[in-house]
Amino acid sequence: MKSVLVFLCFLSATAAVAQSGSVLSGEARPYEFASHIEHASEQPMSQERNLLPPSSAVQGHGERPLWEFAPATSAMPLGDAARILKQAHLGAKKAETVWVN
Repeated sequence: MKSVLVFLCFLSATAAVAQSGSVLSGEARPYEFASHIEHASEQPMSQERNLLPPSSAVQGHGERPLWEFAPATSAMPLGDAARILKQAHLGAKKAETVWVN
């Protein structure tokens, strides 16, 4: 039964391809590139225009260094953190029974 169904599907697929003969023609058609005549021609520059919306906000000019307004952070050095963890590890409770397989 399955083989008959597969055969019918194959037969209908080949019939569909045979009917669409106009889609796959053997004629060679050269590709035509789009023509842009004034693509690289010399033109005068446009007038200058402002892209920002008009606003009445006051803007400061220049840059301020980060150390002037950023909060001072004091991070613990990595070596100190490692020493604290090592001391905590040494003082931790050890296992009483060791299983060896």
